[in-house]
Amino acid sequence: MCLGIPGQITKTWTDPASDLPMARVDFGGVGKEVCLSLEPDAQVGDYVLVHVGFAISRIDEAEAQQTLELLAQMGELAEELGETT
Repeated sequence: MCLGIPGQITKTWTDPASDLPMARVDFGGVGKEVCLSLEPDAQVGDYVLVHVGFAISRIDEAEAQQTLELLAQMGELAEELGETT
């Protein structure tokens, strides 16, 4: 199952090879690189919903935290982020 996972942007830059806006996103302690081409105005501190490596929308912090908690309870978060237990 593929889910959109919420995370907070901690760093942004433009990829020199592709000229695409990129970000480092924190997913409850796990950091991943994410493409911001669908949300180019997203900034450090914003929460985004990420699907297959792309930020697909910005969301508020309360919604992000609630979703992360529910996913963790369901045991889905580690699987979606590629962690093994």
